[in-house]
Amino acid sequence: MYRPKSWRAVLALLAVAVSFTVPAADAPGQAIPATLGTQVEAELVGRFGEAQRERIHRGIAQTAALWRAADGDGNAWAAFVRQNFAGSPAAVDALFNRYQHNLEMIWGHTQEIRRELNTPADLDTGPVAPFDETFAAWDPSAHVLDDLFDNKLAFIALLNFPLTSLEEREKVGAGWTRRQWAETFLAETFRQRLPAEANQAVSDAYAASGQYIAGYNIWMHHLVDAKGARLFPAGKRLLSHWNLRDELKANYADRKDGLAKQRTIQKVMERIVAQDIPAVVVDNPAVDWNPFTNTVTRAAVNDAPADAAKASTAAPDATREPDTRYARWLANFRAMQVVDRYSPSQPTHIVRVFETGRQLSEARVQAMLEQLLGSPQVKQVGALIQKRLGRKLEPFDIWYAGFRPSADQDEAQLDAIVAKRFPDAAAYQRDIPNMLRALGFAPDRADYVARHIVVDPARGSGHAMGAAMKGEPAHLRTRFERDGMNYKGYNIAVHEMCHNVEQTFSLNDVEYYTLRGVPNTAFTEALAFTCQDRDLEVLGLAKVDAKARALDALDTFWGAYEIGGVALVDMQVWRWLYAHPDATPAQLREAVLGIAKDTWNKWFAPVFGVRDVTLLAIYSHTINNMLYLPDYPIGHMIAFQVKAQMEKAGNFGAEFERVSRIGSLAPDLWMIQATGKPVGPEALIEATARALREF
Repeated sequence: MYRPKSWRAVLALLAVAVSFTVPAADAPGQAIPATLGTQVEAELVGRFGEAQRERIHRGIAQTAALWRAADGDGNAWAAFVRQNFAGSPAAVDALFNRYQHNLEMIWGHTQEIRRELNTPADLDTGPVAPFDETFAAWDPSAHVLDDLFDNKLAFIALLNFPLTSLEEREKVGAGWTRRQWAETFLAETFRQRLPAEANQAVSDAYAASGQYIAGYNIWMHHLVDAKGARLFPAGKRLLSHWNLRDELKANYADRKDGLAKQRTIQKVMERIVAQDIPAVVVDNPAVDWNPFTNTVTRAAVNDAPADAAKASTAAPDATREPDTRYARWLANFRAMQVVDRYSPSQPTHIVRVFETGRQLSEARVQAMLEQLLGSPQVKQVGALIQKRLGRKLEPFDIWYAGFRPSADQDEAQLDAIVAKRFPDAAAYQRDIPNMLRALGFAPDRADYVARHIVVDPARGSGHAMGAAMKGEPAHLRTRFERDGMNYKGYNIAVHEMCHNVEQTFSLNDVEYYTLRGVPNTAFTEALAFTCQDRDLEVLGLAKVDAKARALDALDTFWGAYEIGGVALVDMQVWRWLYAHPDATPAQLREAVLGIAKDTWNKWFAPVFGVRDVTLLAIYSHTINNMLYLPDYPIGHMIAFQVKAQMEKAGNFGAEFERVSRIGSLAPDLWMIQATGKPVGPEALIEATARALREF
């Protein structure tokens, strides 16, 4: 389901709708005459009083803007407005309460259906059949909004509750009651009138790209050098990009072979991005691959008997992957072009994802990212990392993990500890209350949250799938290997688990259904980061002290610097797509490589001393989560602000719950209520400057 939450476009909407002659996007022949709109407004003001004029005027404008010829002629529209305007406080209350309940039933049950239909694709339950992929691609909510417009329920909401702009919310929203916020979110549900074909196009694209990414594994024991030597242990199968990146991070602790492993992983990533990776090596233990020479041979060892059927006595075909990565990216873009046709006030996915999903303008997000990437602390932290490494920085050091406590831990030992504690999903499920207590939640609240989380074994890296109906559990879909969970999987699981914690509080403990959640994805990422950074503490392997807090600031800053560059690449590629709508996968590939190099050269080459690096394009999110990546650096900024508040308050669990229950207000208002200051990188930059003085 594509469910918009935009505010900004209403200014343009109301500017033209005031004449009551706004044609619908896909039915330009239908319009509501200005004289009829004025007449109906006068009638309703006469019935309900002058005090209701503003509500009446706005409701008429909002319904006229989306009324189509198929909905009826002008007289039918006028009759609808006369019959359905709620003119008394009691009528408004009854309407508001019924919509709160019924929308929860609609979205809650469709979320359950979607989760179950995606189970074979998302969970490690065996081979995925073609019909499983078809079920996963089907979105049971694709027709819901279309139906709600056809039966006029959407118009009833738009007639009685206000659409508001981001500017309006930022200017006067601080003075609104929570009920007023819930009312405007209720109307926001129906801002766009997207037909089922648009929703289905997006669902199909997401399903296809998600399946592609979920199967993009590299068998690390089958990476060889010119002499056939193997750096990685048997059975290690890593998903791109998450596990590859985390493996690279883990190898800072390997003083013997770590550097060689990291250089190998960098080359693998570069091959994936350039799409000169041989197609046969993807998720295939039957071949050996030298990523430096790009040669492929039949596997000299077999560490995955279950996959031996892929082996062949013939020489492996070294033909490169045929730009599949970029074909999937283009398919996502094409799906959004379908949505574009029905979004005249927000005609691109770029506008919708920033103004709708984030409630932050693209320009503001870019400015925050560039403020961080251009701060003098970047070079200072880079110099400190180089000193700690005792060598010159290399491009993969954008993922330097030496500020984290786990950098001093042996990965094999961590894997053993985690595998023993979490051999399967049931073991993780049982341990959730203990983990939450270790994070600082009171026993009763830890038990409360644990009752609302179900753990499932994921096929890919995993994700947090929240419920959409109060009382229903959130699902933690996380990865378990054959011999149990490893440390990389655990680190991701802690992150996703705290998404579930936020989802539990922000759904079940927020008083209005349409106020549930947080302002945008960056906020839920931020709250998840506050837990993920303490994963070793949960295992009983680390304690937080003054030095740890300084290291945390440096680690957060460097992580935000890295992902900030990745986000800029993602944003620029989408601009390029809209400028080149007829591009081929090959043309998109070349554009992405060029944008990645240019971004690197501007923000990273001055620190690393190396130009034309393409690593910023490796993230799988670019393929299976359209324009999601900017949420991460914003999330780092928010996380640091929130963590500082939690430390100040001295009660992590209580503060986590408090801020989760604020609801989906405008970002700055949420942050002011949570920490006293608006969203921005200043706190992180200042903390980094203080931390640098400690080293």
